[in-house]
Amino acid sequence: MATKGLNKVQIIGNLGADPDLRYMPNGTPVCNISVATTESWKDKDGNLQERTEWHRMVSYRRLAEIIGQNLKKGSQAYFEGKLQTRKWQDERREDRYVTEIVIEEMQMLDRKQAAPSQHDEPQQAPAQSPQPAPNDYDAAPPKSDKKKDDIPF
Repeated sequence: MATKGLNKVQIIGNLGADPDLRYMPNGTPVCNISVATTESWKDKDGNLQERTEWHRMVSYRRLAEIIGQNLKKGSQAYFEGKLQTRKWQDERREDRYVTEIVIEEMQMLDRKQAAPSQHDEPQQAPAQSPQPAPNDYDAAPPKSDKKKDDIPF
């Protein structure tokens, strides 16, 4: 089977600044964020070393609004998306290129942000895949009278 390739990025990190939520002339929301991931290891002398990588990320439509309204500087979240390079022109009409992660899915990981919003919307995105609301994570699983061997298939 031939494949054309795979373009998938998964990041768990912290926002370096508050989200920048804007609207395109046609009204489509777009949100830009910068997310840090840090790796740590011990060097040959046993000293702890760290390296932080910064990731430029962008989201559109409803997901952009969710990120813009619910995340802030320091928030930790899981992001899934794809790498994309786009071309644009600066004020001197010179071509510029930027490579960024286009966010397709996001899950907030901060416990304090897992509370329901004022509109009782799920804090998970995108809306296409039904997922439990964040406040469901703190609740005990529902009790069932079925035995563990009673599998419905």
